[in-house]
Amino acid sequence: MAVASGFATTISGAKMETLLSLNSSSYSTSSVSFVLPQDMRVSCKPPRNNYRRRVLLNNKGGGVRCEVSTASNDVALAAEIDPARVSSMSALEQLKTSAVDRYTKERASIVVIGLSIHTAPVEMREKLAIPEAEWPRAIGELCGLNHIEEAAVLSTCNRMEIYVVALSQHRGVKEVTEWMSKTSGVPVSEICEHRFLLYNNDATQHLFEVSAGLDSLVLGEGQILAQVKQVVKVGQGVVGFGRNISGLFKHAITVGKRVRTETNIAAGAVSVSSAAVELALMKLPESSHASARMLVIGAGKMGKLVIKHLVAKGCTKMVVVNRTGDRVAAIREELKDVEIIYKPFPDMLTCAAEADVVFTSTSSETLLFVRDDVKDLPPVGSEVGGSRLFVDISVPRNVGSCVSDLENVRVYNVDDLKEVVAANKEDRLRKAMEAQAIINEESKQFEAWRDSLETVPTIKKLRAYAERIRLAELEKCLSKMGDDISKKTRRAVDDLSRGIVNKLLHGPMQHLRCDGSDSRTLSETLENMHALNRMFSLETEVAVLEQKIRAKQSQK
Repeated sequence: MAVASGFATTISGAKMETLLSLNSSSYSTSSVSFVLPQDMRVSCKPPRNNYRRRVLLNNKGGGVRCEVSTASNDVALAAEIDPARVSSMSALEQLKTSAVDRYTKERASIVVIGLSIHTAPVEMREKLAIPEAEWPRAIGELCGLNHIEEAAVLSTCNRMEIYVVALSQHRGVKEVTEWMSKTSGVPVSEICEHRFLLYNNDATQHLFEVSAGLDSLVLGEGQILAQVKQVVKVGQGVVGFGRNISGLFKHAITVGKRVRTETNIAAGAVSVSSAAVELALMKLPESSHASARMLVIGAGKMGKLVIKHLVAKGCTKMVVVNRTGDRVAAIREELKDVEIIYKPFPDMLTCAAEADVVFTSTSSETLLFVRDDVKDLPPVGSEVGGSRLFVDISVPRNVGSCVSDLENVRVYNVDDLKEVVAANKEDRLRKAMEAQAIINEESKQFEAWRDSLETVPTIKKLRAYAERIRLAELEKCLSKMGDDISKKTRRAVDDLSRGIVNKLLHGPMQHLRCDGSDSRTLSETLENMHALNRMFSLETEVAVLEQKIRAKQSQK
């Protein structure tokens, strides 16, 4: 289990709405901790910004204890209580006030809850996989949770990751995990055993690394960038695929393109489909590469790539099984020098009986090959090693694990492709370091953009406040000037009032912007924002957060 958390709270067991209304009469204090079995690995990403993480490892008693906390919240807790009011407040009232301030002033967080080929076996990932057609529904259900504002789903053969903007990190993660359990039937405890959690800048960096191909089984593979693009395409117009999440994924696409353009990371790198072909050829005797009988089941994106990579390796004849012949005909038209024989799905077992290597890459949610289907297939010749190979790159899997128990049959799935990508480690590491420098730079730019969003509500409210005053004073002025003034004079007075307001607001607006274009820090900008909120009695962010959570509660 990988734990990457920068959030901890000393208030637990209290509902958010209770904290906001200050009507709770009892609180319990505890720190966030994780007690894990002795044989489980615990890893924490290096802390960023002002987070302090304490990791206490203790093997006594057969368990490992990991405690995580933040330094910034401890300071904020002490700073938020007005000393002038302390003497007139009871201890309980002080606790309530500090709890509300500490909770409601927490910035909405970008969180990723995910399982990947690095943390979970294919058996777990296939249960949690969400088909692309279901992404909009999943986004809607996730945003219906109490503490989730925005959401996106990235579900591929190697990963199932949910990105959300959470009003509370702890409650948001809990709600999403329970939702994943409910929709998949996998117990929460099993999901927690294999999931990873990343917050804010860690989550941003992770998605940028995914888009750049750094987190892929095959370093630099290009298919994942297309899948990230598809998240944005599917999310367009979906309520819940909001400004923060859409901005994150669009920036990730930019990062993926830049990394591939400015580094040599894609040179020699292969996709999962190419790795599958490489694996099959590694398992066959070299003398049989040109003569081995190849069968590809499925002519979608992955299947088409398998066919192309087989051709690139010298294969000139293969059988392709697909539900319809249209896609196979299009591939045949594209690869005119290759003999591609189309067969419909009912002929699948007959084709498998005549094949030495079977590649499966369909979206079928049921197994295509089980033990009873394969046990009666005729044996293959000794010239291809005497064993029929099944290379299954589908998630969910198309070939049952029980098939591998048969003699003279070998089954490989996406988790077995690691063997193919074990070479040239040093070269890949150098390319990854070049890519990481770009990702770090782009992460700072994205964080600066997101930081700038913090002050957008105040900018809008200040402009609206100034505009209300301008219009009221303009009306007074025009009424004193009488009804016989010309349109030209009226327009000149209106332009004069607008010019005065714009010039007066220019300075404050400049000090509310934090987009990385100058040396002003986020803390300075937020101080300016809070000062303007106080001076002009603008609505505070605490009230905004309270409204958001109350609105979600009222929808239940």
